[in-house]
Amino acid sequence: MQESNETRFEGAVDHIAIHSEDLGRDVEAYKQMGFRVETLYEDWAMLRDRAGFGIALLPAGSKHPPHLGLRVESRAALEEAAQREKHPVKEHRDASLSFYTKGVGGDVVELIYYPPEFHERLAKGSDGDG
Repeated sequence: MQESNETRFEGAVDHIAIHSEDLGRDVEAYKQMGFRVETLYEDWAMLRDRAGFGIALLPAGSKHPPHLGLRVESRAALEEAAQREKHPVKEHRDASLSFYTKGVGGDVVELIYYPPEFHERLAKGSDGDG
């Protein structure tokens, strides 16, 4: 099989999303490690450390799969990658935009873009969703 030198997509590591047996307990444990809650719903939570790295906690029944989140810096970059990957871009409750695709070894990768509306929502202190 011939390898392609074409880049599928690229981005900065934004977050990892992992399974949580007990969302409330795990949120509190990450807060004790210095993470701050960015978003909290019954079906997922996003916490960030001081550098901005995120851990998404996914309880049983979450609509989100465990994954590696890569942040792109523009909507155009997200749309171009989605077109190459043949996946639709979806807008989330928190105003972020993303799509899921297969990464290394079949693991799930989410490419995500945070538009100005996302940052405005955070500045106002309202919860969001992914």
